[in-house]
Amino acid sequence: MLETNRLILRQWQQTDLQPFAELNADPEVMKYFPKTLSRQESDNVVARFKAMIVANQGWGFWAVEMKATGEFVGSVGLAQQPDRFDFSPCTEIGWRINKKFWGQGIAKEAAQASLAYAFNVLHLPEVVSFTSTHNTPSEKLMQRLGMQKQTIFLHPALPADHALAEHVLYKIFHNNFIDSPL
Repeated sequence: MLETNRLILRQWQQTDLQPFAELNADPEVMKYFPKTLSRQESDNVVARFKAMIVANQGWGFWAVEMKATGEFVGSVGLAQQPDRFDFSPCTEIGWRINKKFWGQGIAKEAAQASLAYAFNVLHLPEVVSFTSTHNTPSEKLMQRLGMQKQTIFLHPALPADHALAEHVLYKIFHNNFIDSPL
């Protein structure tokens, strides 16, 4: 579990399933993903995230909640990518936030906590992030986190002619990370 001024990043709970399913069914939230998810598909994602956190002894794509209210915000965290990409092995940082919380610095706050964990606890040399080249909001967040653009690549899970296939890769090195107070 990680805490920031406003957030708790933690293992998934049964009560997270419904709000995460609603988030995954929202076309605006899922605009830069291949499709929205059914309830079963969303629950399967949570099962994978929970198992990842257990397997990694406490870290992965965490559920995020507002500290003051306990309200579910979304998911932010880290995932190992041992062989999926040409730039593997690597550890990625990613986020998926309910649109109710967009524009409030929530994703950045949770991502900074995740990067601090990656560098200060896991002692990783670098962390990557990637998204569709169309996803300007996520790319801007990568830049605000201090990540540097590396390359454009075709996501291997999508057909080359898919509208979202072209992705941008960003990277941040441990020695470039500024662990600022949140």
